[in-house]
Amino acid sequence: MRGTGVGSFPGDTQRDYDEALSVVLGELAGDAHGLAFVPEVPGRGAGAAMTGRTLGLVTELDADLQPEGWRLTGTSGAAPLDQRRARSLLAQDLDTLEERAAGHAGPFKVQVTGPWTLAATVERPRGDKLLADHGARRELAQALAVAVTDHLADVRRRLPEATELVLQLDEPALPAVLAAGVPTASGFGKHRTVHPPEASEALEWVLTAASAAGATPWVHCCAPDGPIGLLRGAGAHGVMVDLDLLDADGHDAAAEALEAGDTIVLGVVPATGPLPGDKVLVERVLRWLDLLGLDPEKVGGSLAVSPSCGLAGSTRAEARHALELARNVARSVSG
Repeated sequence: MRGTGVGSFPGDTQRDYDEALSVVLGELAGDAHGLAFVPEVPGRGAGAAMTGRTLGLVTELDADLQPEGWRLTGTSGAAPLDQRRARSLLAQDLDTLEERAAGHAGPFKVQVTGPWTLAATVERPRGDKLLADHGARRELAQALAVAVTDHLADVRRRLPEATELVLQLDEPALPAVLAAGVPTASGFGKHRTVHPPEASEALEWVLTAASAAGATPWVHCCAPDGPIGLLRGAGAHGVMVDLDLLDADGHDAAAEALEAGDTIVLGVVPATGPLPGDKVLVERVLRWLDLLGLDPEKVGGSLAVSPSCGLAGSTRAEARHALELARNVARSVSG
């Protein structure tokens, strides 16, 4: 059993990223119960937030930053300035990772935004979200699959001794996409629902690309009604959830995943506010397993623990403590 983080950290400067990386490596690297990862510091600007950071990886589509957010330009050639800046910032972050984590011989996780959350947040060249255009959202998902392949190859080159790479696909908007809950540009309507077969297909392109690149594909969805079964059917071998948001069907789907040997990352450490002690969280995880009739010794290898969501809204001290708690809970439940 391992403890890990979702991705984001507080701060708004490059120094804050450097400190976040030090925390991640210090708390999680070199520990059998830790899964280190590339931290994200979205407070540094749009190019460091989840959408811009991922668009920086996508070389097949050009995007620029507008007052309303990121928008595809519909042109080809040299990438727009904002996209180049996002790409450069991520490269700088990975350079720092390569320097600090030289010789890292354990597992390691990287995060990118998933195709449906991108489609729900990025605009078409002529306005409104990509979600409104069937062809555009297919093109985006396919371009993201290529970007994931290239990104994983880059990380593998930088961390050649890593024993496992995990690709975390962030899909907080997926439940709203499936339920026709994404507002149109006017704000007076909602985009039409995307039916499960199409949602699964786009996810499968990206998750399959991750598997083909030698990584273990996970999906993170810290929203109510996260479709665990759909995600696993699309190729996710791990699903990250917030325990507080699981309904009865979600509990059953998580138990089914664990029994099948797939990973469930249980978000039990609060992302903000007062943090409980190790004992409280250990007891909560054990109670949950008991509720599902699962033996900790049998499923412990497939279970992981994390904060309930990203830590960008916490303090630096809270972020460090949250990762420490995740690792300690994983160690205690493992026995």
